[in-house]
Amino acid sequence: MSMSASESAVNPLLECQRLGQSIWLDFIARKLLDGDGLQRLIDADGISGLTSNPAIFEKAIGGSDEYDAELAALVAMGVRDPQDLYEQLAITDIRRAADRLRLVYERSGGADGYVSLEVSPHLALDEDATVRAAQRLWRAVDRPNLMIKVPGTAPGIAAVRRLIGEGINVNVTLLFARSAYRAVADAYADGLEAFAAAGGEIGRVASVASFFISRIDTAMDTCIEQRIASTHDDHERTALRALLGRVAIANARLAYADYRQLTAQPRWQALAARGARPQRLLWASTSTKNPAYRDVYYVEALIGPDTVNTLPPATLDAFRDHGCVRASLLDGLDEAQATMAAVEHWRLPLDEVADRLLTEGLRLFVDAHDRLVAAIAAKRDALRVRPLAGACR
Repeated sequence: MSMSASESAVNPLLECQRLGQSIWLDFIARKLLDGDGLQRLIDADGISGLTSNPAIFEKAIGGSDEYDAELAALVAMGVRDPQDLYEQLAITDIRRAADRLRLVYERSGGADGYVSLEVSPHLALDEDATVRAAQRLWRAVDRPNLMIKVPGTAPGIAAVRRLIGEGINVNVTLLFARSAYRAVADAYADGLEAFAAAGGEIGRVASVASFFISRIDTAMDTCIEQRIASTHDDHERTALRALLGRVAIANARLAYADYRQLTAQPRWQALAARGARPQRLLWASTSTKNPAYRDVYYVEALIGPDTVNTLPPATLDAFRDHGCVRASLLDGLDEAQATMAAVEHWRLPLDEVADRLLTEGLRLFVDAHDRLVAAIAAKRDALRVRPLAGACR
C-alpha cells in the first residue's frame, strides 16, 4: 500500500472524509499490525476502521507463516481444536487493530475507529447460535470499538435485534437487497428501544449495514448480456445496453435514499434525541470485478455523508492515486430511480439475483472458513512432529 508522489497535494481519501464519508480498510494481516503499516494509513489517509471476514483471515493465516510461532505456542499450551486455534489467532489481531484505532474511536466520539470480527458463517441460519457466538466473541475481544459481523439472513437479522438490545455493536454483512437493508434498519431501531427500556445507554451502541455493490453488476450484467443476445428488437437492445454497469450503483443509491427517509421519521428522531447513533450504510465489495470498468468506478459513484466505504488494499491505493471526488450519492438519485424503473420495465431479475448472491456469499465464506480451519489443523499436526524453533514446549 504505497503512497503516490502526488498525494501530498490532494489525497482523494481525505477528500471523501471532508464530504462526510469514512474510509475503512477491508484487510487484516499480522504484518500490517507488527510494523507501522496500519498507523501510517491512519495518519496519512485518515483510515478510520477495519473490516475482516473468513476469506481475509484465510489468506492471512492459512496463506502465510506469520502466525506459526503463535500457533505453536497455543498448541504447546494445550489448545488443540482448530476452530479454537483460529479464534485465538484472530482475536489477537482484532485486539491489536482495535487498540491502534482506539484514538480514532475516542476523537470521533465513538463514530469511527471500529474493527469487525465475523461469527462463523456456519451459524448464518441459526439465530440462537449466532447470538451465543457473538456474545462470546464480544467478551473475548473486550474492546468498546469492536463490531461483531453477522450475516443479513432472516435468522441473522433476528440475532441483530437481540445483540443491539444487549448493547453489542454489530456490522450486518452480505446485504444485497434494499428490502433486507430496511429489515436490518428496523432491527437496529428495535434493539435500541429494547436496550433503552432496560436502562442501557444507547449512545454507546454502534452499527453499520454492509451493502454489497460490484457483485450485483457481475450478476446483472450477465443477465442483461443474455437478454441482448436473445432479442431482435433494436430498441430493447439499446435500452438494455444502457443498463450495463448501472444496476449496482442505482441499487445502492436508493438504499441510501431509504436510509435518509428512515432517519427522518419520528421513530428515529425520538431515538436520536436520546443520543442514538444512526446505523450508517457501509459500501462493501467496491473493488471493480469487470476490467472494462474504471478500477475506482464504484468508489467514485458512492461518495456521500453518513456513509462508510471499506476498501481492499489495491482499491485503496488506486483511489488514492487517481480517484475523483464529488458528492455523487446526493447527485445521482434521479438517475438511480430511472435505472431501477428500467430494470422493472424490462423484467430483469434483480430480486432473484440478490437472493442468489446472499446464498453464494455465505457459501464462499463457509468454504474460506473451512479451508482456513483445515490449514490450521494441518499446521497443528505438523507441530506434533517438528515443533517450530522458538515455540513454547
